[in-house]
Amino acid sequence: MAPSPAGGRKPLMSGNWKMHHNHFEAIQTVQKLSYRLTTADYDAVDVSVHPPFTDLRSVQTVLEGDDVPVALGAQHCHWEDKGAFTGEISPPMLAKLNVTYVIAGHSERRDLFGEDDEMVNRKVRAILAAGMTPIMCVGEHLEEREAGTTDERVSAQVRAGLADVSAGQVGALVIAYEPIWAIGSGRTATPDDAQAVCGVIRGVVSEVAGQEAAETVRIQYGGSVKPTNTAELMAQPDIDGALVGGGSLDPDDFSRIVQYREA
Repeated sequence: MAPSPAGGRKPLMSGNWKMHHNHFEAIQTVQKLSYRLTTADYDAVDVSVHPPFTDLRSVQTVLEGDDVPVALGAQHCHWEDKGAFTGEISPPMLAKLNVTYVIAGHSERRDLFGEDDEMVNRKVRAILAAGMTPIMCVGEHLEEREAGTTDERVSAQVRAGLADVSAGQVGALVIAYEPIWAIGSGRTATPDDAQAVCGVIRGVVSEVAGQEAAETVRIQYGGSVKPTNTAELMAQPDIDGALVGGGSLDPDDFSRIVQYREA
Protein backbone atom coordinates (compact mmCIF):
# COMPACT_ATOMS: atom_id res chain seq x y z
CA MET A 1 0.00 0.00 0.00
CA ALA A 2 1.38 3.41 -0.95
CA PRO A 3 2.00 5.85 1.88
CA SER A 4 -0.09 8.98 2.25
CA PRO A 5 1.45 12.24 1.01
CA ALA A 6 3.34 14.30 3.55
CA GLY A 7 1.58 17.00 5.51
CA GLY A 8 -1.76 15.21 5.74
CA ARG A 9 -2.92 16.59 2.40
CA LYS A 10 -5.81 14.56 1.02
CA PRO A 11 -5.00 13.43 -2.53
CA LEU A 12 -7.08 14.81 -5.40
CA MET A 13 -7.57 12.69 -8.51
CA SER A 14 -8.99 14.75 -11.38
CA GLY A 15 -10.24 13.27 -14.63
CA ASN A 16 -9.86 15.67 -17.55
CA TRP A 17 -12.01 14.31 -20.37
CA LYS A 18 -10.78 16.98 -22.81
CA MET A 19 -12.83 16.97 -26.06
CA HIS A 20 -14.33 13.53 -25.47
CA HIS A 21 -17.79 12.23 -24.53
CA ASN A 22 -21.11 13.72 -25.59
CA HIS A 23 -23.56 14.21 -22.75
CA PHE A 24 -25.00 10.69 -23.07
CA GLU A 25 -21.52 9.16 -22.87
CA ALA A 26 -20.63 11.46 -20.00
CA ILE A 27 -23.64 10.32 -17.99
CA GLN A 28 -22.73 6.67 -18.55
CA THR A 29 -19.10 7.27 -17.63
CA VAL A 30 -19.80 9.01 -14.34
CA GLN A 31 -22.45 6.45 -13.41
CA LYS A 32 -20.07 3.56 -14.08
CA LEU A 33 -17.34 5.34 -12.11
CA SER A 34 -19.67 5.74 -9.15
CA TYR A 35 -20.45 2.01 -9.19
CA ARG A 36 -16.75 1.18 -8.91
CA LEU A 37 -15.82 3.57 -6.09
CA THR A 38 -16.61 2.94 -2.44
CA THR A 39 -17.05 5.00 0.70
CA ALA A 40 -13.51 4.02 1.67
CA ASP A 41 -12.24 5.45 -1.63
CA TYR A 42 -13.97 8.78 -1.07
CA ASP A 43 -12.68 8.91 2.51
CA ALA A 44 -9.12 8.45 1.28
CA VAL A 45 -9.14 10.46 -1.96
CA ASP A 46 -11.00 13.46 -3.38
CA VAL A 47 -12.21 12.89 -6.94
CA SER A 48 -13.23 15.36 -9.63
CA VAL A 49 -14.34 14.95 -13.23
CA HIS A 50 -13.91 17.66 -15.86
CA PRO A 51 -16.21 17.02 -18.85
CA PRO A 52 -16.68 19.31 -21.87
CA PHE A 53 -18.93 22.32 -21.35
CA THR A 54 -21.84 20.64 -23.16
CA ASP A 55 -21.83 17.84 -20.57
CA LEU A 56 -21.61 19.88 -17.38
CA ARG A 57 -25.32 20.19 -16.64
CA SER A 58 -25.95 16.51 -17.38
CA VAL A 59 -23.10 15.35 -15.15
CA GLN A 60 -24.14 17.79 -12.40
CA THR A 61 -27.65 16.29 -12.44
CA VAL A 62 -26.29 12.74 -12.05
CA LEU A 63 -23.84 13.64 -9.29
CA GLU A 64 -26.40 15.57 -7.27
CA GLY A 65 -29.40 13.36 -8.04
CA ASP A 66 -27.58 10.16 -7.07
CA ASP A 67 -25.64 11.82 -4.24
CA VAL A 68 -22.29 10.81 -5.75
CA PRO A 69 -19.38 12.39 -3.80
CA VAL A 70 -17.43 13.29 -6.94
CA ALA A 71 -16.73 16.99 -7.52
CA LEU A 72 -17.74 18.60 -10.79
CA GLY A 73 -14.93 20.37 -12.60
CA ALA A 74 -14.50 22.47 -15.73
CA GLN A 75 -11.62 22.43 -18.19
CA HIS A 76 -11.31 26.15 -18.87
CA CYS A 77 -12.96 29.54 -18.45
CA HIS A 78 -12.55 33.17 -19.41
CA TRP A 79 -11.51 35.66 -16.74
CA GLU A 80 -14.35 38.13 -17.34
CA ASP A 81 -17.79 37.70 -15.75
CA LYS A 82 -19.60 38.65 -18.96
CA GLY A 83 -19.01 40.42 -22.25
CA ALA A 84 -18.57 40.11 -26.01
CA PHE A 85 -16.38 37.00 -25.93
CA THR A 86 -18.08 34.63 -28.36
CA GLY A 87 -17.56 30.99 -27.48
CA GLU A 88 -16.19 31.65 -24.00
CA ILE A 89 -17.59 30.64 -20.61
CA SER A 90 -17.40 32.84 -17.51
CA PRO A 91 -16.58 31.78 -13.94
CA PRO A 92 -20.04 32.80 -12.60
CA MET A 93 -21.68 30.60 -15.24
CA LEU A 94 -19.67 27.63 -13.97
CA ALA A 95 -20.36 28.49 -10.34
CA LYS A 96 -24.11 28.37 -11.03
CA LEU A 97 -23.65 24.73 -12.05
CA ASN A 98 -21.96 23.99 -8.72
CA VAL A 99 -18.58 23.50 -10.36
CA THR A 100 -15.90 23.06 -7.70
CA TYR A 101 -12.62 22.95 -9.65
CA VAL A 102 -11.59 24.75 -12.84
CA ILE A 103 -8.41 23.94 -14.75
CA ALA A 104 -6.39 27.06 -15.61
CA GLY A 105 -3.46 27.09 -18.01
CA HIS A 106 -3.53 23.47 -19.16
CA SER A 107 -0.57 22.80 -21.44
CA GLU A 108 -2.87 22.34 -24.42
CA ARG A 109 -4.46 25.73 -23.77
CA ARG A 110 -1.02 27.31 -23.56
CA ASP A 111 0.35 25.57 -26.66
CA LEU A 112 -2.67 25.44 -28.95
CA PHE A 113 -4.54 28.61 -27.96
CA GLY A 114 -1.73 30.94 -26.94
CA GLU A 115 -2.53 31.34 -23.25
CA ASP A 116 0.35 33.01 -21.46
CA ASP A 117 1.22 33.38 -17.79
CA GLU A 118 -0.66 36.68 -17.45
CA MET A 119 -3.85 35.16 -18.84
CA VAL A 120 -3.50 32.18 -16.52
CA ASN A 121 -3.11 34.50 -13.54
CA ARG A 122 -6.23 36.45 -14.53
CA LYS A 123 -8.17 33.20 -14.75
CA VAL A 124 -6.86 31.97 -11.39
CA ARG A 125 -8.02 35.18 -9.71
CA ALA A 126 -11.40 35.10 -11.48
CA ILE A 127 -12.02 31.47 -10.52
CA LEU A 128 -11.25 32.27 -6.89
CA ALA A 129 -13.49 35.35 -6.98
CA ALA A 130 -16.37 33.14 -8.15
CA GLY A 131 -15.90 30.83 -5.16
CA MET A 132 -14.29 27.92 -7.02
CA THR A 133 -10.85 26.34 -6.79
CA PRO A 134 -8.32 26.65 -9.63
CA ILE A 135 -6.17 23.75 -10.74
CA MET A 136 -3.29 25.84 -12.07
CA CYS A 137 -1.12 23.94 -14.54
CA VAL A 138 2.59 24.45 -15.08
CA GLY A 139 5.17 22.48 -17.05
CA GLU A 140 8.07 22.51 -19.46
CA HIS A 141 8.65 21.52 -23.08
CA LEU A 142 11.07 18.74 -24.00
CA GLU A 143 13.68 21.20 -25.26
CA GLU A 144 13.55 23.05 -21.93
CA ARG A 145 14.05 19.81 -20.03
CA GLU A 146 16.96 18.81 -22.29
CA ALA A 147 18.50 22.27 -21.81
CA GLY A 148 18.31 21.89 -18.02
CA THR A 149 15.92 24.83 -17.56
CA THR A 150 12.93 22.92 -16.17
CA ASP A 151 13.19 24.40 -12.68
CA GLU A 152 13.59 27.92 -14.02
CA ARG A 153 10.62 27.62 -16.37
CA VAL A 154 8.28 26.02 -13.87
CA SER A 155 9.25 28.43 -11.09
CA ALA A 156 8.50 31.39 -13.36
CA GLN A 157 5.09 29.97 -14.24
CA VAL A 158 4.22 29.44 -10.57
CA ARG A 159 5.29 32.96 -9.58
CA ALA A 160 3.36 34.56 -12.44
CA GLY A 161 0.26 32.44 -11.89
CA LEU A 162 0.08 33.30 -8.19
CA ALA A 163 0.60 37.06 -8.57
CA ASP A 164 -1.85 39.08 -6.45
CA VAL A 165 -3.32 35.92 -4.89
CA SER A 166 -3.46 35.97 -1.08
CA ALA A 167 -1.51 33.46 0.99
CA GLY A 168 -4.73 31.92 2.27
CA GLN A 169 -6.04 31.46 -1.26
CA VAL A 170 -2.75 29.96 -2.44
CA GLY A 171 -2.81 27.40 0.35
CA ALA A 172 -6.28 26.23 -0.66
CA LEU A 173 -5.75 25.87 -4.40
CA VAL A 174 -4.27 23.10 -6.54
CA ILE A 175 -1.18 23.26 -8.75
CA ALA A 176 -0.69 20.58 -11.41
CA TYR A 177 2.78 19.82 -12.74
CA GLU A 178 2.37 18.67 -16.34
CA PRO A 179 5.58 18.05 -18.26
CA ILE A 180 4.33 19.05 -21.69
CA TRP A 181 6.44 16.41 -23.40
CA ALA A 182 4.54 13.72 -21.47
CA ILE A 183 1.00 14.80 -22.32
CA GLY A 184 -0.59 12.19 -24.56
CA SER A 185 2.79 10.73 -25.47
CA GLY A 186 2.67 7.63 -23.32
CA ARG A 187 5.85 8.87 -21.66
CA THR A 188 5.82 9.67 -17.97
CA ALA A 189 8.33 11.52 -15.84
CA THR A 190 10.04 9.12 -13.48
CA PRO A 191 8.73 9.35 -9.92
CA ASP A 192 12.03 10.90 -8.83
CA ASP A 193 11.93 13.50 -11.61
CA ALA A 194 8.28 14.31 -10.91
CA GLN A 195 9.00 14.64 -7.21
CA ALA A 196 11.97 16.93 -7.87
CA VAL A 197 9.84 19.39 -9.83
CA CYS A 198 6.90 19.18 -7.42
CA GLY A 199 9.37 19.93 -4.62
CA VAL A 200 10.52 23.00 -6.53
CA ILE A 201 6.90 24.11 -6.89
CA ARG A 202 6.31 23.76 -3.16
CA GLY A 203 9.47 25.72 -2.48
CA VAL A 204 8.32 28.58 -4.72
CA VAL A 205 4.93 28.60 -2.99
CA SER A 206 6.74 28.92 0.34
CA GLU A 207 8.69 31.89 -0.98
CA VAL A 208 5.69 33.75 -2.40
CA ALA A 209 2.94 32.80 0.09
CA GLY A 210 4.66 31.43 3.20
CA GLN A 211 5.32 28.05 4.74
CA GLU A 212 1.73 27.44 5.85
CA ALA A 213 0.48 27.83 2.29
CA ALA A 214 3.26 25.55 1.04
CA GLU A 215 2.23 22.85 3.50
CA THR A 216 -1.44 22.91 2.51
CA VAL A 217 -1.37 23.54 -1.26
CA ARG A 218 -2.04 20.35 -3.19
CA ILE A 219 0.31 19.54 -6.07
CA GLN A 220 -0.84 17.09 -8.71
CA TYR A 221 1.21 15.31 -11.34
CA GLY A 222 -0.19 15.07 -14.86
CA GLY A 223 1.23 13.33 -17.90
CA SER A 224 0.30 9.82 -19.06
CA VAL A 225 -0.89 8.73 -15.61
CA LYS A 226 -2.05 5.10 -15.69
CA PRO A 227 -3.22 2.52 -13.15
CA THR A 228 0.21 0.90 -13.41
CA ASN A 229 2.25 3.97 -12.43
CA THR A 230 -0.05 5.82 -10.04
CA ALA A 231 1.04 4.19 -6.78
CA GLU A 232 4.71 4.89 -7.42
CA LEU A 233 4.02 8.51 -8.28
CA MET A 234 1.77 8.96 -5.27
CA ALA A 235 4.46 7.58 -2.95
CA GLN A 236 6.44 10.79 -3.49
CA PRO A 237 6.16 13.29 -0.61
CA ASP A 238 5.20 16.33 -2.72
CA ILE A 239 2.75 14.64 -5.11
CA ASP A 240 -0.79 15.00 -3.75
CA GLY A 241 -2.82 13.62 -6.62
CA ALA A 242 -3.03 13.34 -10.38
CA LEU A 243 -4.52 15.28 -13.27
CA VAL A 244 -5.49 12.41 -15.54
CA GLY A 245 -6.29 12.75 -19.23
CA GLY A 246 -6.78 9.66 -21.36
CA GLY A 247 -6.62 7.41 -18.31
CA SER A 248 -9.83 8.96 -16.97
CA LEU A 249 -12.00 8.29 -20.03
CA ASP A 250 -12.54 4.67 -19.08
CA PRO A 251 -14.23 4.30 -15.68
CA ASP A 252 -12.42 1.02 -15.03
CA ASP A 253 -9.01 2.63 -15.51
CA PHE A 254 -9.88 5.79 -13.62
CA SER A 255 -11.31 3.88 -10.67
CA ARG A 256 -8.07 1.89 -10.44
CA ILE A 257 -6.13 5.15 -10.45
CA VAL A 258 -8.30 6.47 -7.63
CA GLN A 259 -7.74 3.20 -5.77
CA TYR A 260 -3.94 3.35 -6.19
CA ARG A 261 -3.45 2.71 -2.47
CA GLU A 262 -4.75 -0.82 -2.97
CA ALA A 263 -2.12 -1.65 -5.59
